[in-house]
Amino acid sequence: MTAQIAEKLLYLGENFRMCSKPLSDYFAQGGFKPDFSVTCTALWRGYVGDWEILGDRLYLVALCGTLEDGREVSLETVFPGFPDRVFAHWYSGTLRVPQGKQLEYVHMGFGSVYERDLFLEIEQGVLVGTRVRHNGVAESGSTHEGYRAGSMTVFPRQQNNSGGGA
Repeated sequence: MTAQIAEKLLYLGENFRMCSKPLSDYFAQGGFKPDFSVTCTALWRGYVGDWEILGDRLYLVALCGTLEDGREVSLETVFPGFPDRVFAHWYSGTLRVPQGKQLEYVHMGFGSVYERDLFLEIEQGVLVGTRVRHNGVAESGSTHEGYRAGSMTVFPRQQNNSGGGA
């Protein structure tokens, strides 16, 4: 499996990438899961969520992706009537937010190692604790700061051939 594109997180006024998929818990608990189109090997789940921690509460604030029928995904696709944000009450677990320079690239899932990991402990959508793990220090002048997926294969979109031609 290719390294995966991270979810986005706004926390304490800063934008981060997080190597966690809180929405997958919603789907696993029986929440409506549309048929997402897989467009590349770095996004097997078929979507990217934008998240925010506001007042110690975790919210899903945007959802981007494409459905198998070609329509674009939005927050209302999964949560009708909630166009702006959804409180993530279904999620209890640890959000991993890699920080600093990359120490080791792992071409699988969210396995790459960075200088630090910020862990945000969430219980039923509420932030209850934080901790930081220091993983080492990158050599000076080495790789970039922050999480990024590595190489990927992009799948071509299938053309709808139901109409007339030119």
